[in-house]
Amino acid sequence: MSIMRVKSVEQSIRDAEAPEFRLRRVLRAVDLLGIGIGAIIGTGIFVLTGVAAATDAGPGISISFVISGIACGLAALCYAEFASVVPVAGSAYTFSYASLGEFFAWLIGWDLMLEFIIGASTVSVGWSQYFVEALGSVGLALPEALTAAPGAGGVVNLPAAIIALILTVVLVVGIRLSAAVTNVVVAIKLAVVLFFIIFGAFFVKAANWDPFIPPYQPPEPGAVSAPLEQPLISAIFGQTGSFGLSGLVAGAALVFFAYIGFDIVASGAEETRRPQRDMPIGIIGSLVICSVLYVLVSLVMTGIVKYDQLDTAAPMATAFQAIGAPWAVGLVSLGAIAGLTTVILILMLGQARVGFAMSRDGLLPVWFAKVHRTYRTPYRVTLITGVIVAAIASLTPIDVLAEMTNIGTLFAFVLVSVGVLVLRRTRPDLPRAFRVPWSPVIPALAAAACLYLMLNLEGWTWIRFGVWMVIGLGLYFVYSQHNSRLARGKNADDVADEL
Repeated sequence: MSIMRVKSVEQSIRDAEAPEFRLRRVLRAVDLLGIGIGAIIGTGIFVLTGVAAATDAGPGISISFVISGIACGLAALCYAEFASVVPVAGSAYTFSYASLGEFFAWLIGWDLMLEFIIGASTVSVGWSQYFVEALGSVGLALPEALTAAPGAGGVVNLPAAIIALILTVVLVVGIRLSAAVTNVVVAIKLAVVLFFIIFGAFFVKAANWDPFIPPYQPPEPGAVSAPLEQPLISAIFGQTGSFGLSGLVAGAALVFFAYIGFDIVASGAEETRRPQRDMPIGIIGSLVICSVLYVLVSLVMTGIVKYDQLDTAAPMATAFQAIGAPWAVGLVSLGAIAGLTTVILILMLGQARVGFAMSRDGLLPVWFAKVHRTYRTPYRVTLITGVIVAAIASLTPIDVLAEMTNIGTLFAFVLVSVGVLVLRRTRPDLPRAFRVPWSPVIPALAAAACLYLMLNLEGWTWIRFGVWMVIGLGLYFVYSQHNSRLARGKNADDVADEL
């Protein structure tokens, strides 16, 4: 079937060397680690941890982080193998094109657009919340109408839009500048996270961890949630309520957002000096470092403040307010602002590179793949990405955005895990600088774990995801199927004049 046509690994690598589409290979292993850590440590730890502890898992949120970390670790091994085999921009989209075929590549590319655009918008809203808090700590207050979306009590979230547009300019100027900015800001936010862990440990009260896993709580009489407001697996099997073992998994599905980022490292493969060696280091190394920090932060946070008091937009600041350290509140807010800045930057970087790869392949108009003559960045798709992120962030509440990002990422992880198995079977001859151990067991477990976490997201999230994918299917069959370069039998040089 034409929709199942596969773009060979060799063709993908040749496309990356075409003069009109060539990107600069300037990234090193340390830059990839910075990108990974910069993307991972963000809204998930600075914003969503408190919500998940208060509503789903209690102090057991640290176990939820372990559950999510294991699922991500399994998927990270699959990403690392693919990135060492296909060192080309596009991440899971490119991997799927080389293993599962064009139709699945389109699905994953369309899905990644959801992950990166909505993810960047989510973090922009979180950035705005901390920015407003930091201004408030020095006596400056912005009107609520200009700091919240219409559904959250305001008119427009202006700070969220402004930060997205500023970072768009940084991305257009060049990947080297983006990496340099990321490395500096990552150092700042790592220092803040370590400060929170070390300083906060002196104020931990063991009594706040009791019970560590709060007992299951059924819904109050007359307060039964609508089926679509429950995790899908609960709606199917009739289980409602919060906490208990099911709460740990529900918390894992929510804080999974905290791990989004290591997959973005793969999108920079085409701009890495030694991708076969450095990509696995960046992907796996950043995930391991962040997993350890997440568990420690969640233990300290729930040890300082009782979990039921952490349902706030800035739980780290809430913890320091509880111990009477207002000076530390400002420091944490500064670290959060710095940390969230890099997440926005890197999520938009990932979206720009996926959009660039899809446009270069003809699945989106080739016009978007234009590379800037001076900066050697895909500036058209980058500018469009920035404008869309700014618009969504300024008009949408954070809770709706977070779950939408999670389901898109988990779906990408499932397809990448399956793709490793397929490519092992169809192209066993390809050189693999990194190989997933214990295959096919690890890839199969990765796909199953991510699918199970998807089932723990609420029904409305699945409906929104379904609508997005239906729109994508329509675009594929109306435009992309007929205009892809494989369908037209053209290589990258042939379509350069369409720019």
